[in-house]
Amino acid sequence: MSTQVEEEKKEEVKKEEPKTNWSIKERQECLQEYGCEIIVDNGSYEDVRTKKAPTDASIVKYTNDGDKVCFDLTRGTRIKLFDMYYDKFGLGLKSIDFGQGTIKPNIWGYKSPQKKKRKG
Repeated sequence: MSTQVEEEKKEEVKKEEPKTNWSIKERQECLQEYGCEIIVDNGSYEDVRTKKAPTDASIVKYTNDGDKVCFDLTRGTRIKLFDMYYDKFGLGLKSIDFGQGTIKPNIWGYKSPQKKKRKG
């Protein structure tokens, strides 16, 4: 009985996941063409205000499919961000604000190299 309830809760959570506005291919093209990285796609305002992001991240507010307001957390220069979002959403772009991240940009995404095992 409890497993059935757990499965129903999992299904509800899957249904509530927001739709992404950027496909994987589009994200890669944005990185190559504009030099902008999309960290959080179509998140809530609380999601994009995370402190676990680089200090150079920006919060982009735009509308998609009419009146639905969306938020993205992205990295890049403001001019490139504007170009990227204007090309995709046109006049739906509302604002580009500073993010709340606290991690240094040069450390963001850094993985320490694995140490080789010494023989002996």
